[in-house]
Amino acid sequence: MNLRKTAAAAFAVVALTASATACGKSGSPSGSSTPSAGGGSSAAAALPTYAVKTGVKLSGSKTWDRIEKNGKITIGVKADQPNLGFQDQATKKYSGFDIEIAKMVAADLGFGEDKITFKTIQSANRETAIAGGQVDYYVGTYTINPERKKLVSFAGPYFIAGQDLLVKKGSSIKSKDDLKGKTVCSATGSTSLERIKNGPYGAKTVAYDAYSLCVDNLLSGQVDAVTTDDAILKGFAAQYPDQIQVLGKPFSEEPYGVGLLKGDTAFQDAVTAALKNHEDNGDWQKAYDATLGKSGVTATIPPLDSSS
Repeated sequence: MNLRKTAAAAFAVVALTASATACGKSGSPSGSSTPSAGGGSSAAAALPTYAVKTGVKLSGSKTWDRIEKNGKITIGVKADQPNLGFQDQATKKYSGFDIEIAKMVAADLGFGEDKITFKTIQSANRETAIAGGQVDYYVGTYTINPERKKLVSFAGPYFIAGQDLLVKKGSSIKSKDDLKGKTVCSATGSTSLERIKNGPYGAKTVAYDAYSLCVDNLLSGQVDAVTTDDAILKGFAAQYPDQIQVLGKPFSEEPYGVGLLKGDTAFQDAVTAALKNHEDNGDWQKAYDATLGKSGVTATIPPLDSSS
C-alpha cells in the first residue's frame, strides 16, 4: 500500500475539521573565524511561511493528548549544525532546514511558532527524550535504522543524507578515491571516521569533539578534507561559500526521519501527511534552498517509507 496515499487519507479526516507548519583533540587553530549561521549569499532564497491549520483533532494518540493538555508543542532539535539545526547564542533563536521541517509539521497540527518550544537534545538522549515525553517529536539529523525503530517510530524520510567530503575550492580531491596520503578530519567516535579509517582509502585521520573544529582546520590548511553526513557539510559550506565546497558524491545512505513515540500510529500518520503536504506545495524545496541549498548542492525529495 502506498504510504503517501494512506497517510494523506488518514489526515484528510483531520483536515475536514480544520481550516487552512574524534582522538579527542580540542581547541581551534589561531586566526580562525566564526561567522553567523546564516552565511551564504545575500541573494539566497527566502524562507517560506506556513499556514497554521485550526480545529485540528486526532483520536487515539498519546502524544496528541499531551500536546492538547499543554497547549503547545515541544520539539527536540540539534543546536550546533549551521543551516540545519542551529541556535544563535546571542538571540537564542533556532534556524536551519531541520528547524523548518519541524515548523511545517507543527503548522499542520495547528501550532504556529508562538506555540512551539524547541529543546536541544543530544544524540545519545534522543530515544529517552521521546519515550519519556520530554519532547513531542524530534527533528535533528535522526537517521532511520532498524535498531532505532525498535525504540521509536519514524515519519519520513524527509531527507536522504550520505557521507561526503568537504574540501577547499580548487582541491585536488575530487572524490573518496583521491584520499590516499591526505589528512581527513571527522568527529570522535563517528561512523564517518571509522569508515574512512578502516576503508581502502589510504588516508590519515584526525578527530575532534566537534565538526566545527574540523572546519576550522580545513580553512587553515591543517587538514585536507572533512567528512560526515553531507547535510551537515552543506551547512558549513554555506557559511564559507567562496572557500570550501561539498563534493556532492556521497558514499553512504542516511535517511533522516522525524522521531516519534513508539507505536503512536495516529500521530505518525498525521506527521507523515504534514510532510507530504509541504513537499507537494513547494515548501520543502523553498526551505532547502534557503538553508542547506546555499551550499550550492541540490537535493531531491525522497519517497516516504511505509516501514518507518
